[in-house]
Amino acid sequence: MLYNEPSPIETRILSKRFGLPKSASLDTYLATDGFKAFHKALEMTPEAIIEEVKISALRGRGGAGFPTGMKWSFVPRNSPKPKYVLVNADESEPGTCKDRLLMEYDPFALIEGMLIAGRTIGSQKGYIYIRGEYRYLIDMMEVAIAEAYKHNWLGKNIQGSGFDFDVYTHTGAGAYECGEETALLDSIEGKRGVPRMKPPFPAVVGAWQSPTLLNNVETYCAIPPIIRDGGAAFLALGTPKNGGSRLVCLSGHINKPGVYELPLGFNLLRMINEVGGGMRNGKKLKAVVPGGSSCPLLKADECDIAMDYDTLAKAGSMLGSGGTVILDEDTCMVKFALRIMRFYAHESCGWCIPCREGTTWLRKILQRFHDGGGQGSDIDMLSELSKNMLGRTFCALGDAAAMPTISIVEKFRDEFEAHLGGKCPYEHAQEPAYA
Repeated sequence: MLYNEPSPIETRILSKRFGLPKSASLDTYLATDGFKAFHKALEMTPEAIIEEVKISALRGRGGAGFPTGMKWSFVPRNSPKPKYVLVNADESEPGTCKDRLLMEYDPFALIEGMLIAGRTIGSQKGYIYIRGEYRYLIDMMEVAIAEAYKHNWLGKNIQGSGFDFDVYTHTGAGAYECGEETALLDSIEGKRGVPRMKPPFPAVVGAWQSPTLLNNVETYCAIPPIIRDGGAAFLALGTPKNGGSRLVCLSGHINKPGVYELPLGFNLLRMINEVGGGMRNGKKLKAVVPGGSSCPLLKADECDIAMDYDTLAKAGSMLGSGGTVILDEDTCMVKFALRIMRFYAHESCGWCIPCREGTTWLRKILQRFHDGGGQGSDIDMLSELSKNMLGRTFCALGDAAAMPTISIVEKFRDEFEAHLGGKCPYEHAQEPAYA
C-alpha cells in the first residue's frame, strides 16, 4: 500500500512532509521546522518535557494505547546504569503499514523524537529495531543517520549543546512476536525473541538489564510537534484523553485504500465513505477490523462510532495499531477467521502452552469447518478455546488470537451454522481482505 495524494479531510501533522520533493533529506527537514523542537527541548527540564507530553494526551501508537508521558516518567533518570531509547519499528500487525511510510518519507522526525527522548531520560544511545522484511527502510534509515552524523545532529556535543547521542539500526528476523516489547528486548540482545515476565518492566530493567524507553515509530514522530507547538495544541486535535492525530491504514473492500492522517475521534463511517471513497463495486458494508487483526470486529450496524481508544474500548474493541480493514457483504467470515488464525498459529513463539496449543487447535477446527467437516459442537468449542487463552499467556499474542475469533463467532454465528451443510456459501465470492 502506497501513500496516496492527501485528502482535504486529513489533518496533516505527522505526514506534512509526505510527498514533498526529497522529503527524506536533511535539507527538506530543516526547511520545514526540523529540529526546532529539539532546540526547544534543550532549554527545558526533563520534568517539563514529560509534562508537555502528558498534557498532549499522546497515547502509544503501537497498539496498547498507554499514555506516553506516563511511560516516560517511569524511567529512573538517577539510575547509575546506562539508559537506552529503543524504537519498535517491527510493524508486524496485519493491516498496519504506517510506520514504514514515516521512515521512508520523514526519517529525521524519528531521529528528532529519539533525541528529545534521550535528553528527557538521560540516555546517550538509541536503537531502531526494524523488521527484516523492511530491508530497503534499513538502508534508508542508515543514509539518514549518516547524514545526521555528518552535520552534527547525532554524535558528540550535538550542535554545541553538550548533549551526546548515538543511534544504531538493528535488524529483526520477521517474527511477529518481536513486536512485543520484552521479546524485542531479548531479540536485540541476540537471544531468541520470547516474552519476559513482568514485572520488572522495561522502564526499570530493559535492554541489557538497564532502564529503557521503548515506543513505536509513530509515537516518537509525534514528539517534535508536541514540544514545538505545545501539548495543548496537540491535544486539541483529538478528544479528551485521546490527543492528536494518527495515521490510519485503510484497506480491504473500499475504493481508495491508503494511509491517511486523521484526528482521533474521527467517525468510522465517515472514514469509509469520505476518506476511503466508499465501498468497492457498490457492495454493502459487513464488518470492520478497527485497528489490526488482533482487534475484535465491529458489525456494520456498530460502525457509526468515533475512532478513539476509549470509545472503541466501550464498544468492546480496540483502536490498536491503526490497521482498519473494511469487509463487504461477500466476505466469508469463517474463512476470514481461518486466515487470521493461520497467521497467529504460525507466529506463536511457542513459549506458552495456551498460545502454542490454542492457536494450533483453533486453526485446525476453523480449517475443518471451512472444508465442510464442521459439527455444531465445534462452534461453541471455538469460543471456549479462545476464552481459555485470554489472560493466560506471558504476552498478548494469545489474547490477540482469541479476541477476534470470539467476536467473529459471537457476531456471525449464523455463518458458521450455514457451513454445517458441507459447503461454503461464499465459495464463489471474492477473497477476504487478508491474503
